[in-house]
Amino acid sequence: MAIILGIETATSVCSVALVRDGKLLAIRESVGSRDHSAALTTYIADIFAEAGLTYQQMDAIAVSMGPGSYTGLRIGVSSAKGLCYALDKPFIAVDTLKSLAWQALQNCKQENKNMEDILLVPMLDARRMEVYTAVFDQNLNYIEPVNAHIVTEESFMAFSGKEIIYFGDGASKCLSLLESKANTTFLDDISLSAKAICMLAEKEFENHNFADVAYCEPFYLKDFIAGKPRVKGLY
Repeated sequence: MAIILGIETATSVCSVALVRDGKLLAIRESVGSRDHSAALTTYIADIFAEAGLTYQQMDAIAVSMGPGSYTGLRIGVSSAKGLCYALDKPFIAVDTLKSLAWQALQNCKQENKNMEDILLVPMLDARRMEVYTAVFDQNLNYIEPVNAHIVTEESFMAFSGKEIIYFGDGASKCLSLLESKANTTFLDDISLSAKAICMLAEKEFENHNFADVAYCEPFYLKDFIAGKPRVKGLY
């Protein structure tokens, strides 16, 4: 009966969840704020109190590893590592885009879509017409690996034989370019959540597929570019 703490801070969503054997015990999340460092510790304490559990009772800690916001990923991964070190718990790294695809997959199942005919394309907003994306099949296998993609009218044409399902906070800006294509669906109610992190982490826990706490780093996909300081006299 594994109890897993999941942490999701890769974007403007700050989310933590506790899951035991596929059942959600507690969750806290907020959307729109980038101040994850202030909320994260409180959210974690809250969900353990709600579930009536102590930190020592959990079996592993899973965290969204990117791609995503540089600062958000650093906060989530650093917090997860700190808990793993302090409590001597396994560390599970989860692909952010795969966790988003997992949620879209649940939606497709509820709508009784033909699973063999779909491809899942999560999109996280990067800049201008660029998105962080990948392509997954109905079993969440990678059909196209994680990449930074500049969306054009020709994007994803190689997969035109399937129903292509787009979702995530980067999908809306691509709507005008892609919606006219046949077998195209946009889902507007799919966002990142620690619940998905936990659900994907359960299989990794069963297989003892743990990351090295000391050396595992977030997957930024692109190099961090610092902005110019705004304090007078520093530039």
